[in-house]
Amino acid sequence: MSQIRILIDMNLSPNWVEAFIAHGWPTLHWASIGDPSARDREIMDWARVNDYIIFTHDLDFGTILALTHEYGPSVFQIRGQDVLPNHLLPIVLATLKQH
Repeated sequence: MSQIRILIDMNLSPNWVEAFIAHGWPTLHWASIGDPSARDREIMDWARVNDYIIFTHDLDFGTILALTHEYGPSVFQIRGQDVLPNHLLPIVLATLKQH
C-alpha cells in the first residue's frame, strides 16, 4: 500500500507494529533493532539513513529536527492519555493516508 516505512519509538507499545503491518505499512519497533536506551539522536540518524519516519509520543524528536534544520527523518507525533493502537489506530491510519 505505502512506500512509507515506520520506526516506532521506545515510548510507544510494540503492539503498533502488528497494527501497522496489518494495514500494509512496513514497521519496526526500535527495541527490535537497536539499544532500548539509545539517545534520540541515534534513533533519528538510523531512521534517516534507512528511510523511515519516526512514530513517537516524545516531544524531543520534533525539537531536534527543528533545531538541526535537517529535512528528515519525518516525525509523526501523537499526544494523549491513551496512545494504544486499539484507541488511536483509525485516526493515525487516516492521517498517514492523507499525508
